[in-house]
Amino acid sequence: MSLTLDDFNYNLPPGHIAQTPIEPRDAARLMVVRRDSDVIEHRHFYDLPLYLTEKDVLARNDSRVLPARLFGTRLTTGARVEFMLVKRLSALKWQALCKPAKRVKIGERFEFSPALTARIDTEMDEGLREITFECAGVFEEALAACGTVPLPPYIHAELQDKNRYQTVYAKADGSAAAPTAGLHFTPQLLQKIEEQGTKIATITLHVGLDTFRPVAAHNISEHKMHAEHYFLDDAAAQSLNYCRENGGRIVSVGTTSCRVLETCASDTGLFEQQSGETSIFITPGYNFRGVDALITNFHLPKSTLLMLVSAFMGKENGREKALAVYRTAIEEGYRFFSFGDAMLIL
Repeated sequence: MSLTLDDFNYNLPPGHIAQTPIEPRDAARLMVVRRDSDVIEHRHFYDLPLYLTEKDVLARNDSRVLPARLFGTRLTTGARVEFMLVKRLSALKWQALCKPAKRVKIGERFEFSPALTARIDTEMDEGLREITFECAGVFEEALAACGTVPLPPYIHAELQDKNRYQTVYAKADGSAAAPTAGLHFTPQLLQKIEEQGTKIATITLHVGLDTFRPVAAHNISEHKMHAEHYFLDDAAAQSLNYCRENGGRIVSVGTTSCRVLETCASDTGLFEQQSGETSIFITPGYNFRGVDALITNFHLPKSTLLMLVSAFMGKENGREKALAVYRTAIEEGYRFFSFGDAMLIL
């Protein structure tokens, strides 16, 4: 029987949606779920080293969120339009979500600042446009001057520290949203993890359009993921392979890292340097080859991220296990979504 979108629905009281981040970062709660026994422990994120060994590798996504939310003025009429940059195609060419899209037609030009304008090249589906920027100076500097980091629509509180929606190890510019499982790490916690012998492998996946796009297909097998750029370098591949060959576990920090690892893993679970575009869509029944444990936040109902977590919970009844864990999280007062608490699935 095919799974439908309604199979991944659950009722979340609005008060459980985290509006502001916990301080310090690693003071967030951590639910530890053991898949083999269904045992659940309630911890804090700073307890994570207790569950890692010197044989393990922590795989993290170093993508940095761009100031990708822009407001442009149409040069001919003065109409104001919101642009959300979701994918870089070349140095000055991007895909962007436009709102309201009906105001954005091919050939029109928009001004974002005296130094930055754009021309609309192509109309695509679902409000998506291909645009080419014209910049007086360095594009990244012009973008930083007039753009803002986009927060998810369910966060209504103003973010006091703009770096709080970046991981402390964010380096590679390119995402439209943060890889939120990584928001819980502090430099001190990472140092403690390394000092106990756990290795850290850095990989990259630039989070794109699907973060902002709900699943529309009733039958989830009909949903198509948009491609996102990833990169796995040789150092990370060697570290992951050494872990595999010596009986360690690959612990994925978030669903974004998981998607890279599952894209790159061979049938034997080994890795080699590579980069490209991935549109992998992980749903229940999927056979994981690259990930042994998963750190993740609590995700939106009917989301592709909840589907991935359900798949990781187990091939036979992973969806039921995931929804049961979510019910427990609600009962125990966990905070949900981007600035919420975390879960470690072993």
